[in-house]
Amino acid sequence: MGRVSVVVVVYNDAERLPTAVQSALDQTLPDVDVVIVDDHSPDRSFEVAQELSAAHPGRVSAYRLAENSGSGGGPRNRGMAEATGDYVMFLDSDDVLPPTAAEVLLRAAQEHGAEVATGKAVRRELPAGRTTVWAPGLYDTDAGAVLPGSVLHGIGAHPEMLMDTLVVNKLYRRDFLKRTGLAFPSGMLYEDFVFTGRLYAAQPVLAVIADTVYVWHVRRAAASLSVSLHRAVIENWRDRVAAHGLVVEDLRSAGLGELAEEAQAKFVDYDLPMYLRELPQRSAEYRAAWWRITREHLAGFAASAFPRAKAPYRWLARSVMALPEPPAPALLGRLVELAAAPPRLVPPYDGDRERPLLGDGDGATAVPLDGLAALPAEELPVTVEGTVTAGATVRVALLLHELYGRLAELDPRTVRVELTERSGLRPPLVAHAPLSAVAGGWAAEVAFPAGGLGAARELTSWSMRAEIGHADGSASTTEVRAAAAQRRRRDTVLLPPGRVLLVRTHVTERRALMLRCAGGLAGARRAAGSVRRRLVGR
Repeated sequence: MGRVSVVVVVYNDAERLPTAVQSALDQTLPDVDVVIVDDHSPDRSFEVAQELSAAHPGRVSAYRLAENSGSGGGPRNRGMAEATGDYVMFLDSDDVLPPTAAEVLLRAAQEHGAEVATGKAVRRELPAGRTTVWAPGLYDTDAGAVLPGSVLHGIGAHPEMLMDTLVVNKLYRRDFLKRTGLAFPSGMLYEDFVFTGRLYAAQPVLAVIADTVYVWHVRRAAASLSVSLHRAVIENWRDRVAAHGLVVEDLRSAGLGELAEEAQAKFVDYDLPMYLRELPQRSAEYRAAWWRITREHLAGFAASAFPRAKAPYRWLARSVMALPEPPAPALLGRLVELAAAPPRLVPPYDGDRERPLLGDGDGATAVPLDGLAALPAEELPVTVEGTVTAGATVRVALLLHELYGRLAELDPRTVRVELTERSGLRPPLVAHAPLSAVAGGWAAEVAFPAGGLGAARELTSWSMRAEIGHADGSASTTEVRAAAAQRRRRDTVLLPPGRVLLVRTHVTERRALMLRCAGGLAGARRAAGSVRRRLVGR
């Protein structure tokens, strides 16, 4: 069928390297070899790689860079140079390949004459084991993805593929890599962004499949976090912005100007809000540097790129560009909530929908909400505020705010509130209520039996979302926001027969409303211990 070389890069990860390599050796495709490249690790990574090579002669080879490259680009380039298979795949030392990954990707590539085949990657949280699909809109057919089963001749007709910046969920024909000169940049973070951008600029024939081909292990408690999880240092943002700039430049150089603008719109829709919503947790020095870097980057965007972005995030980008420095906490908080997923435009709604004001008094800045009038109900950045009263029944008083007249046009009738437990191991809890018109919006109250929120010796964490049903059958969905009067608090609830439940009403940094519950005295002690550990870790 064709031989596949799996390039495994490792740095300071001797303990997990054998598991990654074994997942490549255990492929159902018989003709797979492994090329290990150690990025000059200070631990025993290279020694372990040599031991694996000796244990699997002819199937595993081991190489070591003469000095540390500072990123994954250098070792991956070396691995491509040493690979001898007809096709190449990439694997990180702390992740694994599902057993059929190489086989299903190779079959798709050969059936369709594709130079690249790509499939589903899943993120597995360790040690809990909760699994989510990476870029579900592209690969998860259960989430409505339509591209699996397609063959693309370049991604110009499907710019949504720009959301996939991974290199590890793909199989590449090696002669295609050599012919196009595709290589990773060395010594910079987010080298995979740049490589994938160069791949899209080369306009390959690309086969898309729905099969899971990569398991990405996420260890948030690890001593050394992955690049994507280490966002608290400004160098991370600086390198991400630089990588994005290179992607845009490469697409433009390839004559793909519209796709370059789509890449800029993707930055507005995805990268910008993801980092901005974390700004209140950062130092003043970080915020100042982040603001400067971001404004300089956005200033280089084509004017025609912004209308390609989603309206709320487009407003967010224009707000950053309009403000020369990070705003005061109140206004920054409003921008953080606009950066939420889904976005919320919170009161006060100053001015009108064409040129609303951000801020108060002399510091107010006008930023037009262009496109608000045309947004369908499901895309409106609605705000629903909640106030919790905990007892044997947990009640949530809700207020849906009007939004420059858009909601009155839709005539909201009902609200459906869903509590989702973070682990995914418990079914969601749902409550419905009619909405009544009040000054400035609509009100309702929903209730949940407290007994359904926790069990003995359990810790549970519940997020809260509201779906607003309108007269025409359309719906608007948002995360429930903590009302101004809502504070973080703990309530001890007595349940029959003599059960104790600790209900903690939690307000996140972006004012999302959550419930954290501990069942029984043992659960309460575990909850207290969890709080102490978080405080010690700060």
